[in-house]
Amino acid sequence: QVQLVESGGGLVQTGNSLRLSCAASGRTFNTTAMGWFRQAPGKEREFVAGITWSGSMTYYADSVKGRFIISRDNTKNALYLQMNSLKPEDTAVYYCAADPRVAIRTAIYNYWGQGTQVTVSS
Repeated sequence: QVQLVESGGGLVQTGNSLRLSCAASGRTFNTTAMGWFRQAPGKEREFVAGITWSGSMTYYADSVKGRFIISRDNTKNALYLQMNSLKPEDTAVYYCAADPRVAIRTAIYNYWGQGTQVTVSS
């Protein structure tokens, strides 16, 4: 069993940065891949970034590649998303997820956080 709690969301202006954190509890955290997803009003939940259990491989949606960085610290049971050069289209609720059931990029995970709101003003 894994429990996930996101933090770090907020309101920022275009071009600024935010760092999201996801605190995980549960003994399986260190052995599972994790991902960040986001959902804007009226849209489906979409993949943002993913990372393997060891952190050796990372994956990004084309829309955030070069601006966002996913990382994890297994000693702290924590997942991070550094978001730079934010744009209004990045506005969404951001979710962390653990233990993908299909693939890292597919929004079918066994565990989800409650989400944190990110709003980017123009």
